[in-house]
Amino acid sequence: MGFKYAFNGVFQAARTQRNMKFHLVAACLAFAAGVYAKLSPEGWCILALTIAGVIAAEMFNTAVEMLADEVSGGRRNDNIGLLKDVAAGAVLVTAFGALVVGYFLLAVPIYGKIYGR
Repeated sequence: MGFKYAFNGVFQAARTQRNMKFHLVAACLAFAAGVYAKLSPEGWCILALTIAGVIAAEMFNTAVEMLADEVSGGRRNDNIGLLKDVAAGAVLVTAFGALVVGYFLLAVPIYGKIYGR
């Protein structure tokens, strides 16, 4: 039953990873902003894919870090450190992309609703 293990991975990441908690809170805020902005079905698809991309990137980063720590035995290794930095950088890239999507998809319409533009 693969779904059981997959859900366990999601819940484990949400329970133990501070950055995952941050991304989940941001996703909830983006969802609420989407409701307020009255997103179109296409907008909801874009928002859902953006949120899923950031969450997945964070989970891959967590998996890479856990594996790297296991392989290195907790010892300092420059290559392992670089590997972990690259994985964290992938999360940063997706998060910046999500900010751009959020700006155009959510901030612009909400600003228009608030200020009548």
